[in-house]
Amino acid sequence: METWLQRILLKLKQTSYLGRYFALASLGFALPVFAEESMSIEDLGLTPVIERREVKIAGIDTEDFEIGVSGGMLSVEDFESNPVAITHLTYHISEDFFVQARYGLSELGESSFDRLSGGASLLGSEDKDVSFYDLSLGINVFPGETFILDRWAVNSSFYVVGGVGSTQFAGSERFTVNGGVGYRLIANDFIALNFQVRDHIFDTEITGSKKATHNIELGAGISFFF
Repeated sequence: METWLQRILLKLKQTSYLGRYFALASLGFALPVFAEESMSIEDLGLTPVIERREVKIAGIDTEDFEIGVSGGMLSVEDFESNPVAITHLTYHISEDFFVQARYGLSELGESSFDRLSGGASLLGSEDKDVSFYDLSLGINVFPGETFILDRWAVNSSFYVVGGVGSTQFAGSERFTVNGGVGYRLIANDFIALNFQVRDHIFDTEITGSKKATHNIELGAGISFFF
């Protein structure tokens, strides 16, 4: 069934340009009178074209636990920097807080004493192995998105972390405080990439008087949620 608007448009096609002008002017005054008559896009002969974009959100579904491995370098004060291997287990309390337990292994390099003594070693070979474990609390301070090559967007988070633990160093267990920052990229709902730097602080006296040493860990790794 034709509507009043369609009938008017048909008449306009059959009139002269001057007639069309007066008809359109009259139509402008008549529109309020017919405002209550329902019209749709189809009545006007228009077809809506909507381009829909597929959105895929990467994130952690319901997995609260995260297990992973990482590697990097551990710089021990008064000794050289050496590779370090670390495994960790993390529990995400909420979107903002998590607790993390870690265990790491490394080895001491030459000390400044070793290089200056002309061959004498400050420590025996059995005392050059370094291991540590710690329990830390982390806070996600800047959650957001990271764009890779302008094509992929992944969830990310900048976090701070700190805790306590113990370090097996020079044949003795030493109470250790650690603190640092990290950056996490969540590739999908079960894989994440982690980058972090931490300072392990413990007391030592092997080079003379007792002092607090700062031992910097720099590493990256992969983890899995479950």
